[in-house]
Amino acid sequence: MGLLEFRPPMPARWPRFGALLAALALLLSGCGQQAKLPPLAPDAVLLAFGDSLTFGTGASENESYPAQLEKLTGRRVVREGVPGEVSENGLARLPAALDEHRPRLLLLCHGGNDFLRRLPKAQAAENLRAMIRLAKARGVDVLLIGTPEPGLTLSAAAFYAEIAKEFRIPYEGDVLGKILRDSSLKADQVHPNAQGYRLMAERVYAMLQKAGAL
Repeated sequence: MGLLEFRPPMPARWPRFGALLAALALLLSGCGQQAKLPPLAPDAVLLAFGDSLTFGTGASENESYPAQLEKLTGRRVVREGVPGEVSENGLARLPAALDEHRPRLLLLCHGGNDFLRRLPKAQAAENLRAMIRLAKARGVDVLLIGTPEPGLTLSAAAFYAEIAKEFRIPYEGDVLGKILRDSSLKADQVHPNAQGYRLMAERVYAMLQKAGAL
């Protein structure tokens, strides 16, 4: 009697396992992708919204980051920063600013005064989420700028990155920490000087380019 060739049966679950691997590879390939923005028309309005960091405390008005960003982008950048404002008050103020200026893009930089006043970080995060929802409900795209927490590292609170990922919006989380760790770039302990605001504007400009807005 001749020998029979043995061929192990293919488990029924193998095709399903292969499909799972393919889906995982697709998911991982998108993890590092930069959040995208639609191109900004030459007449598009950008609304820079926040507290003293948007107002430009520590420099003159034409040295604030919105003013310097306007020169870089060639688009109108409206400066809506209120020194000392906490995120709860910013949330209350935002709808009128959106309705008045009708921006194509919201540059949101808020929450620093919540940290300085030791207000709950969870509430600041929820206020930022609510601001982003307000903008998106009006068809306005959002770019988020993280504000450093007081301390040795001066790094942005973790919730900024989480919110950016949740809403799939571009996020700049490093520039303010870099500025505030460099005495040549800041006017005082919590505010950039003109050179610091220039760097801030350049980083936001680069982020807009990377996202496809410019």
